[in-house]
Amino acid sequence: MPIVFDDTQEMLRDSALAFLKDNAPISALRTLRDTHDPVGFSRDLWRQAAELGFTGVLIDEAYGGSGLGAVEAGVIAEAIGATLAPVPFLSTSVLGASLLGLFGSDTQRSALLPEMASGRHLTALALDEGSKHRPERITLLARRHGDGYMLDGSKVFVVDGHVADTLIVAAKDAQAGPDGDISLFLVPRDSAGVRVERCVIADATNAARVSFEGARVPAYALLGRAGNGAAMLDKVLDIARAVLSSELVGIADATFARTRSEER
Repeated sequence: MPIVFDDTQEMLRDSALAFLKDNAPISALRTLRDTHDPVGFSRDLWRQAAELGFTGVLIDEAYGGSGLGAVEAGVIAEAIGATLAPVPFLSTSVLGASLLGLFGSDTQRSALLPEMASGRHLTALALDEGSKHRPERITLLARRHGDGYMLDGSKVFVVDGHVADTLIVAAKDAQAGPDGDISLFLVPRDSAGVRVERCVIADATNAARVSFEGARVPAYALLGRAGNGAAMLDKVLDIARAVLSSELVGIADATFARTRSEER
């Protein structure tokens, strides 16, 4: 079934595309790539995106966001695809905002969502552990330790993991209870026992390998209910896949337009 944008969505699409064409042309990505920029994106660009409301598209207005939905996030992602803009939109504005908005406690949402909407705080989902995307195969272990948890294991292809302020870590929790054995934890990237190694994927996507060696987190770092991580991921990954599909549409449209212009 085709999606027909309303006036607000049309305006958002035009605004996002114009902004990114002016401020994040493909040449900007090439410069970041060829100079081996340690961050991999422009923080100033991200700040400007926040001022326009793009970073908080899935964050409720009570926390400084736009309070819109997945269609609007997809509209922005389509513009990102058309310009290949290297921004932490998927990691922070889609995955992080959705997980915290849907499942975070009042304290977690109040502490993180306003900072994310303003562009001052970045998140990254530490999920995959092998060369293929298999979110159901988690071996990173979370053990109860005192009044909190201890994490041991490693993650790969953590998108924007090298710059994230908070890592959202999927871990196997054998003591979780009847809901399952996967729990999610909010872990500051600079925590003791956390080692982050930046890597760049073939398509120039920013990512990282993250190792956890006896990394301790308090009980309040648990996101949602213990053992409910798989169900939480199912819901949020569906949102992210839909948004990524829109980004691919933007890439395809821009490629088609460029091909036609070169044929003339």
